[in-house]
Amino acid sequence: MSTTELNEQVIHVSAEDRALIKAVGHGLPVVSHPYAEIAKQLDTTEQDVISRLQHLIDNGAIKRYGVVVRHKELGYTANGMVVWDVPDDRVEELGMCIGKYSCVTLSYRRPRRLPDWSYNLFTMVHGSSREEVTKKVAEIVENCNLQNIEHTILFSTRRFKQRGASYTEKKYTPREETPVQTTAKDKSRRLHLVK
Repeated sequence: MSTTELNEQVIHVSAEDRALIKAVGHGLPVVSHPYAEIAKQLDTTEQDVISRLQHLIDNGAIKRYGVVVRHKELGYTANGMVVWDVPDDRVEELGMCIGKYSCVTLSYRRPRRLPDWSYNLFTMVHGSSREEVTKKVAEIVENCNLQNIEHTILFSTRRFKQRGASYTEKKYTPREETPVQTTAKDKSRRLHLVK
C-alpha cells in the first residue's frame, strides 16, 4: 500500500487497540516475554497482543514499530542529516531508495521554506566518523542516481534525548522552561548556515 493510499484511508481503532498502543507507546518492558507482560496489563493473552499489533501495523494504524537506538554507545559518533532538494514528483521514489541503506535511520519529506531553505527530503546517516558518513552519502548518490540533486550534510554537534513519538496521554509534570533570548547575531548565523 502506498503512502498516498494510506493517507487517504480512514483507520478505525477500537478502545482495546488504543489501550494496546498506549501500553507499547513508551517502550516494551525489559523482560524475557514483553508481550506476555503487556497481555497481563491488558487482561488478555500474549498471542492476542502480538496478533493485534500485527493487525494495527498491517492496516496502517501503526506506521513504524521499532527500536530507538543510542548510536553513540554503539560506536556511531558521526551523524549527518543529509538534506536534499528533490523534485517534488520524485520525493517518494528517491526517499525509498535512500531509506533502503542500513546506515540511514530516517528518511522523510518536509516542506520547503523558500526563499532560504529549498530542501524537502531529510535523511539521517550514521557512521563512526565524518569521513565514513561522507563516503556513505557518496555511495547513496551514485546508487540512487542523485548526481544532479543538490544536497548538504549537516553534522550533529550535540546530542539530545531521543525517543519515539507519543500519541497517548502521559501524566507528567512539565519542567519550567527558561525563555531563550535570540540576538540579531544568532539570527544572522542561523541564516548563514541555512544557505
